[in-house]
Amino acid sequence: MKSYQVTGIGNAIVDVLTRMEDEGLAALGITKGVMTLVDQPRCEALYAGMTDRSQIPGGSVGNTIAGLGALGLRTACIGKVADDEIGHFAVDALAAEGIAFPVAPVENAALPTSRCMIFVSPDGERSMNTYLGISAEFGPEDLPEAVIRDSEILFLEGYLFDKDPGKAAFLKAARLCRDAGGRAGLSLSDPFCVDRHRSDFRALVAEMDFVIGNEHEWAALYQTETLTEALDLAAAHCPLVVCTRSGEGVTIRQGATSIDVPVSRIAPLDTTGAGDQFAAGFLYGLATGRDLETAGRMGCIAAAEVITHFGARPDESVLDLFRKAGLL
Repeated sequence: MKSYQVTGIGNAIVDVLTRMEDEGLAALGITKGVMTLVDQPRCEALYAGMTDRSQIPGGSVGNTIAGLGALGLRTACIGKVADDEIGHFAVDALAAEGIAFPVAPVENAALPTSRCMIFVSPDGERSMNTYLGISAEFGPEDLPEAVIRDSEILFLEGYLFDKDPGKAAFLKAARLCRDAGGRAGLSLSDPFCVDRHRSDFRALVAEMDFVIGNEHEWAALYQTETLTEALDLAAAHCPLVVCTRSGEGVTIRQGATSIDVPVSRIAPLDTTGAGDQFAAGFLYGLATGRDLETAGRMGCIAAAEVITHFGARPDESVLDLFRKAGLL
């Protein structure tokens, strides 16, 4: 038995939230309802303008690993943080959730810890301003190789696959995990990421044991006329391909076998984290030896829970929801 059932590598971002009226957003020059990348001076100005802040470790893979930890799995989260107040908050908060963070904060770092400043309007709209900071500088030298070898499943966040050091780190980590008998997988993360690095993403897919993406990400990756064609190409290079289609269900491809998992339509209150928690439910199924259809249903249940409330992490026990659905 390995020490970690699932280990994730991604942007180590802290979500910083505050509530603000529309007039306050306008005064700070914030475009309501969109995600904007900001530089360090803008980050510091917005952070200073937030009152009654609350903080929680975030990032796409971070949210997935938190979901898996809540489901009772042995987990680790790998990323890069600075030796500053927010960096230590991230490490301590993950530890309090039982999630290992086996990378020491970087001392005397040139860049601060990454953060996403989220302004929540009275109507529930979220305006997100993300500063990537030190997390985007992650490279092969930051990999805790012993932890990766000691992981049954390694899950990589496509958002981090943006710079050459991140690309090299992903390839090295995947090979370390697989050489040690583990399985390596990838989240495509966003069509924008795929469009920027299409050829490199295609090569990375061929290195993976599984890849999870939504219909827009798969279409962007292979630029085909139909989703079926895109999934055919993906399945020819990767043993296990998962495609989410929002309220239209999930398609799982394993070689020539295709499994369609239906979903119940739910009016979402907040779709933040839906893909991250789908991944948590699906990976829980893989890690605990469930068949692919059951794993897909688990992913759909976890995603459905998180869209019924604000926030990227479940409020209700997803294990209880699995039990109610007869999956445990």
